Amino acid sequence: MRASNHLIGLLNFTTFLLSVPILGGGIWLSSRANNTDCLKFLQWPLIVIGVSIMVVSLAGFAGACYRNTFLMYLYLWTMFLIIATLIGFIIFAYAVTDKGSGRAVLNRVYPDYYLEDYDGWLKERVASESYWGKISSCIRDSKVCGKMGRYVGGVPESSDMFALRKLSPIQSGCCKPPTECGYVYNNETVWTAGGGLVGNSLDCLKWINDQSQLCYSCDSCKAGVLASVKKSWRKVSVINIVVLIILVIAYVVACAAFRNNKRMDNDEPYGETRMEKAQPSRIHF
Repeated sequence: MRASNHLIGLLNFTTFLLSVPILGGGIWLSSRANNTDCLKFLQWPLIVIGVSIMVVSLAGFAGACYRNTFLMYLYLWTMFLIIATLIGFIIFAYAVTDKGSGRAVLNRVYPDYYLEDYDGWLKERVASESYWGKISSCIRDSKVCGKMGRYVGGVPESSDMFALRKLSPIQSGCCKPPTECGYVYNNETVWTAGGGLVGNSLDCLKWINDQSQLCYSCDSCKAGVLASVKKSWRKVSVINIVVLIILVIAYVVACAAFRNNKRMDNDEPYGETRMEKAQPSRIHF
């Protein structure tokens, strides 16, 4: 009995520790939501799941220490729901970020991003006018484009050096015009039409050298946000999958230990079923 209780307590302590990377992933997404991805609703499911695992693990730990059957039942049922929710969140995260990626550009290290390459619920939410106004304002306030400037020997980098840079999806989609438009590079966020526009994309007409506008209204900017969110979610999902596997193993072992405790409470030898009390006969001899 004591060994089983110690095992359950150890497993609860393990699940408590596992809540830390999940909660950390939610906080990391929250920090990116404020200054990078600018989507401020994706982190909350992870934060709620992480806090729930932490609280339920403490309840299970207390139940194991004080042999409180109610707390153990509460721990097992709630942890089952949390695991199911985490599985659903992982599937959802991969489903909404399944499609879309940058397109390679000739003589450029950075890719260009196109909104038509993306599909599904997340695209519709990001591309909606009401929500995009908040996202574009967040990108503008983060000054991500203003931080692109580089100087070599006291002068701005050349167009050839810029072409070799690894830009983030938001920098590529929001801070410069699409490459197909044929704009001429002056610096990272100033481009001129030169000999005239050659692309057919509507984004070619939306580009403005005004540093408060740039390509924030372009579809390429929306695609860049989607690509950035996909990258962030995939990183967090890898951690969640590892944590989920360990959680499931810990849950199965905790169930077995709890059943063993109940068997000992009923004075049942290990490996045998408890004999039910026979109903007394109404006929007496």
